[in-house]
Formats: sequence, structure tokens, C-alpha cells
Amino acid sequence: MDPTTTTSLITALVFVLILVVLIIKTAVVVPQKSQFVVERLGKYSKTLSAGLHILIPFIDKIAYKRSLKEEVMDIPAQSCITRDNVSVTIDGVLYIRVIDAKMSCYGIENYYIAASQLAQTSLRSAIGKIDLDKTFEERETINASVVMAVDEAAQEWGVKVMRYEIKDITPPGTVMVAMEQQMKAEREKRAEIAISEGDRQSRINRSEGLRQEAVQVSEGEKQKRINEAQGRAQEIMLVAEATAQGLKKVAEVINMPGGSEAMNLKVAEQYIGEFGNLAKENNTMIIPADMANMGAMVATATEIFSQTKCNPTAKPRRATAKKGPSSSEQPPKSVGGFVVE
Repeated sequence: MDPTTTTSLITALVFVLILVVLIIKTAVVVPQKSQFVVERLGKYSKTLSAGLHILIPFIDKIAYKRSLKEEVMDIPAQSCITRDNVSVTIDGVLYIRVIDAKMSCYGIENYYIAASQLAQTSLRSAIGKIDLDKTFEERETINASVVMAVDEAAQEWGVKVMRYEIKDITPPGTVMVAMEQQMKAEREKRAEIAISEGDRQSRINRSEGLRQEAVQVSEGEKQKRINEAQGRAQEIMLVAEATAQGLKKVAEVINMPGGSEAMNLKVAEQYIGEFGNLAKENNTMIIPADMANMGAMVATATEIFSQTKCNPTAKPRRATAKKGPSSSEQPPKSVGGFVVE
């Protein structure tokens, strides 16, 4: 091969190589959601956003590359003392995002370490203000306190703290046992309260039912007695009316022709019937002296009825048992074994 040709080929290759190096040094492609910090001769020059950029070879260089995406930082577990002097171990995660690439490069050496350390100190401070029981309930408050503290300092770093979340809170073993016993006692207490409340409500319901039953029974008994009283009253009125009607009919019949004879016959029949009842076994009897003079007794009853009929306002003569006459009285009139005054 001709030496001249060889020299030309080598020169062309060197030129191509130099061109490639220059392209690599000057052409920069920045990805989406990223920023590159360019320094010119060791001094900050500009910040490159997403896209293609041309730099001056050997003068401009990319000093820092920053992602604008939200980043997750794991905060190591640390021991914290609560207000009631109980040591608990807490770990969490911190979410941050770079909003100013220049400040994140020149405002602080390493914002990751700074944010992590500040989050830990802020967490210890927040935990020291509350009791152990509140640490499990006030997670939102603790998270907000850490975010506020870290974000206030991170503004000088070009970093925005999005949020902080506690992953786990681990108290000592003895405290865990005590808390479990406390929760067990609390659950048993609630169970006993629920049982007692149920029993109380059951007793109230039963007593209310018994009270209503007693009221209903008394109302029913009252209505029953009212109905019975009204029934008896109506019965008495009907019997009285029937008796009055019967007596009226008897009086009308007696005033009719032959009524007196029929009355005498009826009185005699009733007398004999009642006397027959007295003659039953195991009855003690007092027999009038003139028991055989049945007609005299009937005549006496007829005479009393006649006197009452003639003078309705006059009192009927009182028939008494026959007694012996005294020296100062007239002998009474005897009719049918009875004495008529």
C-alpha cells in the first residue's frame, strides 16, 4: 500500500475519532423529570432541563445530575423516650422531592443524610412530648410534626418534604405484656358492662311487662265487677218489677167474685205444705194446741187480709202465741190457736 494513502487513512480515522469525542463532549440529552447542573471552568453555568443540549468541549462539564421525581428514604429505627419515660423503638419512611437542582447541589453536601438525621431528631422531639398510650393514637400528629420540622430546613436545600410515615412502634417486652394485660382487663370490663346492661334491660322489660299485665288484669277485674253489679242490679229490678206485677195481679184476682175463697184455699194449701216440710226427719217441732182446727187458722188469715183490704193504712193485728189471761186484762180472742189483740 502506498505510504501516502496510508497516511491519509490514518489522518481520516483520527479526525473521525476527534469528531466523535467532540460530539460526546458537546451533545447532552437530559431525560424527562431530570435536571443537569453545568459548570464552566469550575463555576456554575446553567441548569439543563429535559432535551438535547450542546456544550462547549473541554470548557463546560456536567457537574451534577438531579432527578425531580419523588424519592423514598428509609429512616433507620431509633430509640425514643416518651413523656412517661418509656423507651420505644420507631422507624419510618420519608418522601422528598428535589424542586431546585442548583440549591440541592450547592446548598448542602448531601441532602439525603441531612434529611434523614433531621427526621430522626424531629421524631425524638415529637415522641418526648406525648405518653406511651398516645403514641399509637397520635401517629398523624407525629407525622405532621416531623414533616413540618424537616421541610422548614429543607427549603434551603432546594428539597420539598412531601410526607413522613411511621412504619412500626415497638415498646419493650415488659411494656407489651403490661399493655396486653391492660387490654385484656379492658375487654373483660366491657364484656361485664355489656352483660350487666343486658341483664338490667331484661329486668326492666320483665317488670314493665308484669306491670302492664297487672294493670290489664285489674282493669279486667274492675270491668267484670261492674258488669256483675249491673247484672245484679238489673236482676233485682226485674225481680222487683215481676213481684210487683204478680202482687198487682193477685190483688186484682182477689177483688173479683170468688177471689176470697180462692185465696183461702191457697193459704190453706201453703200452710199444709210448709207444715209438711217441718215434719221431715231430724226436725224439732212445736205443734199448736188446736192443730186440728185448720179452718180457724185460715179464717184468722182471711180476717187479717180483710181488715187490711178495708183500711190499707191501718196496721194489721199482730198474732201472738196464746198466753194465760191476767187479772187486769180482758181475755184475748183466740182464733185457730193464735191470739188476736
